[in-house]
Amino acid sequence: MVVEVGYAQAWDLEARAPWRPISVEEARERDATGLPYAVVYREPGREAPLEVRLVSWRDHYVGLWVYDAQGRRAYDLDMRLLDEPSRLLRRYTVAWHYSDPEMPEFDEKCPRTTVDLFPDGRGRRTQETQGKDGGAYVTSPTAGDDERWMDRPAFGEWPLLSAQAHGLAEPPTFAAADPGTGKGTGGGEAFEPGDGEAPVTCWRAPRPAQPGPINELFRPGVRVTDGYHPEMTVVEPRRVAGLRVPSGLLAVSGPDADEGDGPRITVPVPPGEYVLDEACVRYSYHCEWRNAEVTTTSRTAVRLLVSETPAAAWEMALAADDDPRLFIENQIAGFDTDGATGCFADAGAWEPLVALYERGLIQGEPDLDGYEDLDDGSLFMQHTWDEASGGDLMAFATTGDGIYPVWVGRSDVGEVVAVVVLLEGMPEVLAERDGADASADADADA
Repeated sequence: MVVEVGYAQAWDLEARAPWRPISVEEARERDATGLPYAVVYREPGREAPLEVRLVSWRDHYVGLWVYDAQGRRAYDLDMRLLDEPSRLLRRYTVAWHYSDPEMPEFDEKCPRTTVDLFPDGRGRRTQETQGKDGGAYVTSPTAGDDERWMDRPAFGEWPLLSAQAHGLAEPPTFAAADPGTGKGTGGGEAFEPGDGEAPVTCWRAPRPAQPGPINELFRPGVRVTDGYHPEMTVVEPRRVAGLRVPSGLLAVSGPDADEGDGPRITVPVPPGEYVLDEACVRYSYHCEWRNAEVTTTSRTAVRLLVSETPAAAWEMALAADDDPRLFIENQIAGFDTDGATGCFADAGAWEPLVALYERGLIQGEPDLDGYEDLDDGSLFMQHTWDEASGGDLMAFATTGDGIYPVWVGRSDVGEVVAVVVLLEGMPEVLAERDGADASADADADA
């Protein structure tokens, strides 16, 4: 069987076609310099590609998408280049098992199997035999080293990894596609070469979760929505207390999940005392119990304010064992909690501060020096302090168990100005109203 191989700078997901086809020589150059490019494998006469390989060495990433005869993606393999340049980790795979030729791509009822693998031998296999909403069966995969790892082939020497999926008994013979289109005789439309940025429908390397406009949550008057309430208005942040960090190392962690390994996340800050506050939104809703429109205020985030300088950029804080090269699309890192609790604390006094927290909250020791319950209507529930160092711990309520990312705001010169924990993800910021809408609302409130 002849398989035609073409190259392009990118692959358009919606059109299932190469964007800006390139020659073999240009693809080789991009491979050597780490720039992203796509490789398209086609069988002559078949509309859909057999597979598309997506390469971005600068992101330590190689992706593989396998297409079925109906043009649906049936298999997604995410490989990561780690410390050994000759090996790729099969980091993440998804297989969709379409039950009939008419089932739409990624149909929620389509059975699927997902496998997560990590370099240290850990992993997870998830089977959803009834689709997305039919429950999941989670086990540990039995993948050996030969299944976890793949030797990195040299440019132009990659095998057709989907050969077995397409039922090919013999190794294919590769032929170069027309470099002017990136296609052979498979038919279909191709994108013409040209200048400009790739369309948003084109593939890009996976990115971890992004922060969103966090500054807006602390800016009174901004309109947001959480997807459930159509409009919520940011009000003045509520200042709760001060937190002393004499060691110059801030801890953000789950005090209930401490196993003697220290805080999950640490952020260097200048030694000092800093304000803790809460981002608040006000909104109205129809209360069925009262049969009336009710206005209420709720919290969206908690913040340690290091400086009044607005953050020019936000980044997700990582723990010492977090490897961003392993992050799949929209993955988060952060602290874990089994008791819906997080905390800000002085990392230099972490052990005595957490010990006081456990003695006061869990063991319930009466009249404990260095511990107090807080009852001021805020999310902050417990305060402990270490007399020897002068460090504080302030525990706050989250909206549930799980992992909460920690966002670090930096000034335009890179200094830490704030550390924020979002309580339920980032709300969507709504467009500002024009003058006529604002005047109408003001008249209605008068």
